[in-house]
Amino acid sequence: MDNTAMIGLAMVLVGGVCQALFMLPAKWSKNWNFEHVWLTFSFFCYFLIPWLIVFLCVPSVKAVLSATPSQTLLMMGVYATGWALAALSFGIGINIVGLSLGFAIIYGLAAFVGALVPLLTSHHGSLEKFFVILFCLFLMLLGVTFCSFAGRWREQNASSVEGGRYLRGVIFCIVSGLLGATGNMGFVAGTGMADVAQAQGLSNFAGGSLVLAYLCLFMFVFNGGYAVVLLIRNSSSDLLLTAKHSSYFIFSALMGLFWMAGFLLYGLGARALGELGHSLGWGVLMCTVVASANAIGMLSGEWRSAPRSAKRQLAAGIALLIFAMAGLAASNAMA
Repeated sequence: MDNTAMIGLAMVLVGGVCQALFMLPAKWSKNWNFEHVWLTFSFFCYFLIPWLIVFLCVPSVKAVLSATPSQTLLMMGVYATGWALAALSFGIGINIVGLSLGFAIIYGLAAFVGALVPLLTSHHGSLEKFFVILFCLFLMLLGVTFCSFAGRWREQNASSVEGGRYLRGVIFCIVSGLLGATGNMGFVAGTGMADVAQAQGLSNFAGGSLVLAYLCLFMFVFNGGYAVVLLIRNSSSDLLLTAKHSSYFIFSALMGLFWMAGFLLYGLGARALGELGHSLGWGVLMCTVVASANAIGMLSGEWRSAPRSAKRQLAAGIALLIFAMAGLAASNAMA
């Protein structure tokens, strides 16, 4: 693997750690409801931060958008809509069933489908390389499942959720996992816009920033819009503007910064990985998210009272993830 690909892989790995951290500040907003956290997070993450970066890095957004083929813009919009629905389903599903089971369903499906689809649609390498990647994807899915289900002991010790609501939460998680792959496809479709930006003399970072900001517009409309509907339905807008909760806006901004840094680094890293970057990069990103999230849980003491069987399952899952990531990275250098 050459230096460019190594740098790209490092970017994806750091991006995965940022993604694992993005939900952490939400725990500090204990007196807010779901709609308050999700509205402020959506504003910072999907609107303010990405377009602020574009404002600073892209001198003429209109020139890039005008030169980008309309079909590219249309396909990016279609995939971004799917990704927006995936993000919204993620928030609702996790809020109902909890992190452990939610991560198992969402990241398991998103990792497998998101890496497999680009592989099947754009693979031009050897048959040996194809099957090596497929095997690594299988190990990756297995590792993600092991890590995620290792934390189910916490749900078993908590009060149960009534059946109907719990089933809805599981359905939302499944929808999020299946639609999560559209985010990766949005980055794939956005290579056309990034190429136009580079042809106009912009850096790879500037082009990637514009791609992400364009995709995030759709994310903001759907996620922010749903949160506003909940604010009106629950008549809870007063809680959002309470002075003693002003620090919660900082926590939402931190969520947005972590999320944005994760996918911005992913977009740049995937392009640097070469032909199969969006297949390899997506798989590595999903694996890193789950492995990092479990490591953060360990360091914060969440696993201190866990049974030995859960800890063994976690260790086995992380080992599978590391092996799968190493195999995916090595496959990029195969002839």
